[in-house]
Amino acid sequence: MKFHVFVFVGVVHLLSLNSGKAVYGNGISQRTFQEIKEEIACYGDVAKAIINLAVYGKAQNRSYERLALLVDTVGPRLSGSKSLEKAIQIMHQNLQEDGLENVHLEPVKIPHWERGEESAVMLEPRIHKMAVLGLGGSTGTPPEGITAEVLVVTSFDELQRRAPEARGKIVVYNQPYTSYSRAVQYRVQGAVEAAKVGALASLIRSVASFSIYSPHTGIQEYQDGVPKIPTACITVEDAEMMSRMASRGSRIVIQLKMGAKNYPDADSFNTVAEIIGSKYPEQIRNQGTRKLRNVYNWRIAVWPSWFVSSLYNLDMGPLLKICMVVLVSGHLDSWDVGQGAMDDGGGAFISWEALSLIKDLGLRPKRTLRLVLWTAEEQGGIGALQYYQLHKANISNYSLVMESDLGTFLPSGLQFTGSDKARAIVEEVMCLLQPINVTQVFRAGEGTDINFWIQAGVPGASLLDDLYKYFSFHHSHGDTMTVMDPKQMNIAAAVWAVVSYVIADMEEMLPRS
Repeated sequence: MKFHVFVFVGVVHLLSLNSGKAVYGNGISQRTFQEIKEEIACYGDVAKAIINLAVYGKAQNRSYERLALLVDTVGPRLSGSKSLEKAIQIMHQNLQEDGLENVHLEPVKIPHWERGEESAVMLEPRIHKMAVLGLGGSTGTPPEGITAEVLVVTSFDELQRRAPEARGKIVVYNQPYTSYSRAVQYRVQGAVEAAKVGALASLIRSVASFSIYSPHTGIQEYQDGVPKIPTACITVEDAEMMSRMASRGSRIVIQLKMGAKNYPDADSFNTVAEIIGSKYPEQIRNQGTRKLRNVYNWRIAVWPSWFVSSLYNLDMGPLLKICMVVLVSGHLDSWDVGQGAMDDGGGAFISWEALSLIKDLGLRPKRTLRLVLWTAEEQGGIGALQYYQLHKANISNYSLVMESDLGTFLPSGLQFTGSDKARAIVEEVMCLLQPINVTQVFRAGEGTDINFWIQAGVPGASLLDDLYKYFSFHHSHGDTMTVMDPKQMNIAAAVWAVVSYVIADMEEMLPRS
């Protein structure tokens, strides 16, 4: 059977080349770039209709209001928590009621960690109760806590130079914030590097562009063969204060208590909905469908009976298929502080809004527009990795993967990763957004959840906006609806909808390298 499918596809490929029609997959286009530009220019009226509906019409503020309802109802949505699973159930119902197609849940296993009660108190040179947030996956302290002298360092190099001083102490990192990518390595690797030199625990200066005494949490990673020590983030203010104290020769002692615990992996879902493509036939992959149904079987003991029943009544045929796809996405999980409104409620909801806008205008692109709301992104793209493993056999049919996970403030433009030819096409598509003055295309399109596809050669895009503001609230108690601006979300949704629709509706897929 596989041989016959291969021959059929090969024949179609050759016929396309001989006829001068568009070639899909990794084939070479027979059209000039000028012809492609002219095709894109024809979408001007469609782009204006999307913009008008999203920014000025009846859909304005809709993504903001939808998001507010979810996060006010459910709150933060930590991987493995009941609140995350409640949010997934709500979104599954919302997408069905919105009239989207092939709405379904794809099961995955995700980490389950809980922070418990935690505190950090400076005992010397004075009593000072510190704001602290344990880092994801950290071990806890003994019930009585860890009381130890502090060693303050500003870099891993300094830690290595002062390694003999670190044994039996709590290492405090006061690394400067020059960029998120540089500073975050201390949050991710700080505990391991401190443990290697005999430290009892590590406290990391929050990775934040601005602080009003707010700790910022996030994931950290242990290393096999290295002791797992408790680790948490502290405020920028406390890290700098202890650095000043240490420079004066003061002895600093901290008592750290953390009730953090790791539990066995939990069951969860990626949430999927589509607008089915109008032109390209879909072929059910029966073997994959059977496998997916088998995976659903172990949900019986976890989900309510009405939900399990709906899985067996669902036509599983549409769930796995060979079709041309443009994927838009954001992640539904968050950390357990704030409301997870900015990270990444906004990205998830403008992705939903993109499909809603297209549906409301009665548009149906040639390729399928697929919305995926990822689970357990904050733990390293765990849900997205399992989605990739399930669907990568059809990787040649993905024209573009998109993720919004850097805020939904006023967009600066689109970050893009792909071939030069694909970039030139995306630049033309972005010209359609001139009415809202969002036309720039930057380098390095990326996202934790879509990087699996990008690294395998699929073109990828991400929304870019005010990163200084984003990292001021990122992973903190301040990530609430107060940060969000409905008008800016409207514009972000319009960008997302125009780009995804046009790329999905063009005669050719984006060319790859």
